Amino acid sequence: MKWVHAALLMIVVSAPVLAHHSFAAEFDRKKPVTLKGTVTRLDWQNPHARMYMDVVDSAGKLINWEFELASPNSLMLAGWTRKSVQAGDKITVEGFLAKDGSRLANANKVTTADGKRILTDQTSPDAPAAK
Repeated sequence: MKWVHAALLMIVVSAPVLAHHSFAAEFDRKKPVTLKGTVTRLDWQNPHARMYMDVVDSAGKLINWEFELASPNSLMLAGWTRKSVQAGDKITVEGFLAKDGSRLANANKVTTADGKRILTDQTSPDAPAAK
């Protein structure tokens, strides 16, 4: 019976590790993107925080984008708090599109409407710097 408990413990402990991925597994280095819009939500969660933003496309349609950020711990080390970006904030995000073509990107740089850079190349240790 002890081995069953040990096996279950190993599965539970290893699950978060299995959920993590490399930058290259999900995002395309050859597809940089720069989007301007209004923040709708910030989810402070592991293994990566998530930010959502409404962007008006070239046809005038409002599109909600999802951005993967660094882990909350990495964001805090970079000076972020849960209130660094709030719903209603106007920002510009530079990053790289998801390989699956969805409205998902890896946020590499985040700049406020007044030009203050609040995230710079912090998202992933193997992510290339946006230029």
